[in-house]
Amino acid sequence: MAKYLVIVESPAKVKTIKKFLGSNYDVQASNGHVRDFPKSQFGIDVENDFEPKYITIRGKGELLAGLRKAAKKADKIYLATDPDREGEAISWHLMQALKEDPKKMRRITFNEITKTAVKNSIKQPRELDMNLVDAQQARRMLDRMVGYSISPLLWAKVKRGLSAGRVQSVALRIICDREEEINSFIPEEYWSLEGAFKIRGEKKPLQAKFYGTDKKLPIHNKAEMDEILKKLENAEYQVTEVKKGERIKNAPLPFTTSTLQQEAAKTLNFSTQKTMRLAQQLYEGIDIKGNGTVGIITYLRTDSTRISQEADEAARAYIGDQYGERYVAEGGKAVKKDPKIQDAHEAIRPTDIARTPAMLKESLSRDQFRLYQLIWKRFTASRMAPARYETTSVKIGAGEYTFTVAASKVVFDGFMSVYVQDDDNKKGNVLSQSLEKGMELELLELKPEQHFTQPPAHYTEASLVKALEEQGIGRPSTYAPTITTIISRRYVSKEQKNLYMTELGEVVNNIMKQAFPSIVDVHFTAMMEGLLDCVEAGTVQWKTVVRNFYPDLKKDVDAAEQELEKVDIQDEVTDVVCDLCGRNMVIKYGPHGRFLACPGFPDCRNTKPYYEKIGVACPKCGKDVVLKKTQKGRKYYGCEDNPECDFMSWQKPSDKKCPVCGSYMVEKGNKLVCSQETCGYVEQKTKQED
Repeated sequence: MAKYLVIVESPAKVKTIKKFLGSNYDVQASNGHVRDFPKSQFGIDVENDFEPKYITIRGKGELLAGLRKAAKKADKIYLATDPDREGEAISWHLMQALKEDPKKMRRITFNEITKTAVKNSIKQPRELDMNLVDAQQARRMLDRMVGYSISPLLWAKVKRGLSAGRVQSVALRIICDREEEINSFIPEEYWSLEGAFKIRGEKKPLQAKFYGTDKKLPIHNKAEMDEILKKLENAEYQVTEVKKGERIKNAPLPFTTSTLQQEAAKTLNFSTQKTMRLAQQLYEGIDIKGNGTVGIITYLRTDSTRISQEADEAARAYIGDQYGERYVAEGGKAVKKDPKIQDAHEAIRPTDIARTPAMLKESLSRDQFRLYQLIWKRFTASRMAPARYETTSVKIGAGEYTFTVAASKVVFDGFMSVYVQDDDNKKGNVLSQSLEKGMELELLELKPEQHFTQPPAHYTEASLVKALEEQGIGRPSTYAPTITTIISRRYVSKEQKNLYMTELGEVVNNIMKQAFPSIVDVHFTAMMEGLLDCVEAGTVQWKTVVRNFYPDLKKDVDAAEQELEKVDIQDEVTDVVCDLCGRNMVIKYGPHGRFLACPGFPDCRNTKPYYEKIGVACPKCGKDVVLKKTQKGRKYYGCEDNPECDFMSWQKPSDKKCPVCGSYMVEKGNKLVCSQETCGYVEQKTKQED
């Protein structure tokens, strides 16, 4: 008869932990949260000092009854939910729901699901950490206040089914701000110059870049370039300096949630959601041939790069054995502590470094293997010595000007024998050994090249996670769900790896900026996250955070209900005739934006795509330019006569022609810019064009 009950969050852990603990332990799962706010009402008693009203989550009644039954029979109950705020809160809710003597219930946590970690946690049970619970309660209440107050307003003013969220609305704003930056970006011209030189006795020419005089000289246009080329016509070329040096490249830090999501997106092309799903599987346990089920990585939600002493020693011993002592890093690396980091957990690492990816290949799916390999390599590399490069820099004098060449070669690969990132692969120049100061060089050719500055890149999931983390918005557990929400709500579309605003996203973002400036203010949201960390540290009362937040939000909501204009998405009658019944079709608004529908619905169900004319003639064929959307919702401008006419532009075209080259102009912020990049003509928009 089992004397002890262990409650975990996920059913996937049950079998593994049962095997570690033996027959005296009954292991059961809560399947995440068991209590939450009701869906049908606010769930927070504002009149009674913001007391939360929790109810059993629909569908969890039977599961809770089973847990209560098991709890009654047990001498002791161990609450083994995840080792973070959310896990602590689930344990607290379980304590309330089980209605057992609190003395019978103890909290245990483990950072990895291995026999040692689980058995050690049973030996070190503790009281529930109410600071952690309160931080989660405060976060949940702030999220409920924002979602429950603002979402109905969006339903009333835009369309049903929309939602606002404390973190998702800021993420949406960050993407929207970047889109505006890109749309109003005006490229600037610049030039580069490369020279190819013959070295006596060498077949391969030496490629050098124009530097300038004693300081770097930017070249802005063709006239400046022509002047430099003229001065270089009769110049003599001579090596004026050959400098040798050494460069060190340090090993990377082990993964945090955010860096794992970024690296998996870059190298494996995984979405943040997929990375977290696979990491959860690796953490909860994999059935390894000959070993049974065992967790092969540590807890996946962390913002710390700390590693336990045991894991560090094991890694160093492994590296010494496998690669040799000179590959082992000297002493532990001191990492500057970021005040935003909660150091409760270790970084993400393999639970056993000796369990190499090759050994597990048969036991893992292809994607699990690729993610585990990434984590294993990164962790192993983090305990290894830096890579060393020998660098050579050469200066070539040409009259008053200088050309430079830089080259480096790896003299000791260090951590790069295990882990190489994209930028480590760039092949540098290989310089001839015969180069020395005073050597005369023969010029073979000069290659001038025109360039234009590029706008900032569109956000990808990886760069958005980085931006959220850097600005202190959200925490490791929220990055993936936030991005998933804004994509599934169709506020943002994902094409290739890039994230683009949709028409719906723009409407929602504009309403949020107008009516709830503080909710979508990056600094305000980061400050709220900081306050939640203070609650967790026990320096701020959770009710204080809630009491200060709600009145301002309520004031904004009340004002918005009065002042916000309804976004006009009424059925607008068009001159397009339904080809099935002859009625004039109307504009409707669906989840993907606007479309044409027959007003005779349900008798006539005819629909067509709706293209808004922008009042500009197509530069190619003269028909109307219309606003279109890609399959995933990204806006662009194209000819209404497509596919006969293939005109398209990401920027809004103007009916004005460029006075310099005759091409069509496009709108960029408050300026008109020639669409022909090599032309570069720019003028201010007049009031009528606005």
